[in-house]
Amino acid sequence: MKKIAIICTQFFQFIIILFLVINITVAKANSISSIKAQPAIVGRWDMTINIDGKEYPSWLEVQKSGYNILIGQFVGTGGSARPISKIYFNDNKISFSLPPQWQKDTNNIAFEGTLQADSLVGTMTSSDGKIYNWSAVRAPLLKRNAAPVWQKPITLFNGKDLNGWHATGENQWMVKDGILQSPHSGSNLVTDQTFSDFKLHIEFRYPEGSNSGVYLRGRYEVQIEADNEDEPIRNVFSSIYGFLEPTEINAKKPGEWQSYDITLIGRMVTVVANGKTVICNREIPGITGGALNSREGEPGPLYIQGDHGPIEYRNIVITLAK
Repeated sequence: MKKIAIICTQFFQFIIILFLVINITVAKANSISSIKAQPAIVGRWDMTINIDGKEYPSWLEVQKSGYNILIGQFVGTGGSARPISKIYFNDNKISFSLPPQWQKDTNNIAFEGTLQADSLVGTMTSSDGKIYNWSAVRAPLLKRNAAPVWQKPITLFNGKDLNGWHATGENQWMVKDGILQSPHSGSNLVTDQTFSDFKLHIEFRYPEGSNSGVYLRGRYEVQIEADNEDEPIRNVFSSIYGFLEPTEINAKKPGEWQSYDITLIGRMVTVVANGKTVICNREIPGITGGALNSREGEPGPLYIQGDHGPIEYRNIVITLAK
């Protein structure tokens, strides 16, 4: 009887241990599953906001932070990429808000939307209380499977006139002594031709206090501005505005000719400022403020800013990938 009692005790101990092991294994599996689970809203979204019958490009990124917290960043119709401290998502409904961007604004901007397969539709309540419709689609990855084969360089500015370019409004651009000039703030200038992957060489000169930018595919701004910052930040000379800071600010003084050599392959960008690489093969997350549109999967033009003060350009040469 004593042996039987010992055997029974050992059997029950084995059953208890087995039960504990199974529960721990299941708990771990559930924990791993919950960590790996991604809400369907997570990712990058190319947005379009309809304001008074006109379409304006915007961009949204939703990221997972911790187990159940969603954060992100947003690019509006102008300005820089802005962080979103918390995004709410439940039953395919998304909502978030942003503090005022400009001094004239007093109220938050609020967004609400619904996830429908791989698209979003919703409304935006502006800082002045007006409600606008918006829609979004998942942003393309733009990954390339092979290294580019480069074609022959193409001169985009002929040094004589604006052939191959057009202004976005009333034109103030002119050509003088082989130099493309915007003598005062006015319209931006856009190439008639559109491009996908390319290498670009462009030279520019600006006076003290002026500002411009070169938009790659009409969507990603490489900033041109006189900077006196002690360290690189994301909206200074040679940055991808609001997203990618240069490793250093290799700018010359205002009034001197300067140059960018930029390579864009998919989302990957390299920026050489005045002969020094300051951004090396980094990913551009999305469109920057002031983009022509948010259709990132399409080719786009080269566009240069003329609405932030006087600016001059010369020697604009592009080399396309086959």
